[in-house]
Amino acid sequence: MHICCGPCTIYPLKELRTQGHEITGVFYNPNIHPYQEYQKRRQTLSDYANKTFLNIIWPENYPLEEYLRAVAVLKEDERCAFCLRDRLVYTAELAILEKYDGFTTTLLYSKYQKHDLIREIGKNLSQQLGMFFYYQDFRAGWAEGVKISKELGMYRQPYCGCIYSEKQRFYK
Repeated sequence: MHICCGPCTIYPLKELRTQGHEITGVFYNPNIHPYQEYQKRRQTLSDYANKTFLNIIWPENYPLEEYLRAVAVLKEDERCAFCLRDRLVYTAELAILEKYDGFTTTLLYSKYQKHDLIREIGKNLSQQLGMFFYYQDFRAGWAEGVKISKELGMYRQPYCGCIYSEKQRFYK
């Protein structure tokens, strides 16, 4: 399961485990900027994973420069699709390499993400790569996940992650 952050992991993890799935998380998010934000989200997820016995695959590098180069040449309305696809491709290819049964993402939990686009990208990758994409609309558990994350004192980020979303959130 691709994981964007700790708080967004709570409900999908619970749901998937309740359904009998064994989950391994993948924290691949080269879009998150600045690096201190990336580190906060990584640490929050690490702490939560330790509490819930969730194995996480942590990529060794933080390819921010590659991400920024790729996004800089796109039209403004293409950047989110690129970002979502990049993270899901990484997860799906890792699932194939490690012989998992399928892949999914915590991005399907957030009411702020482009849900239909995430589902479409996942289904397209499933067809292209021959790896099952598990789709579930995890937004039904939004309030529950927020409540639990606050009770646990988790760091809750105020924007999606990229430099563009940071500007949208804070620049007035």
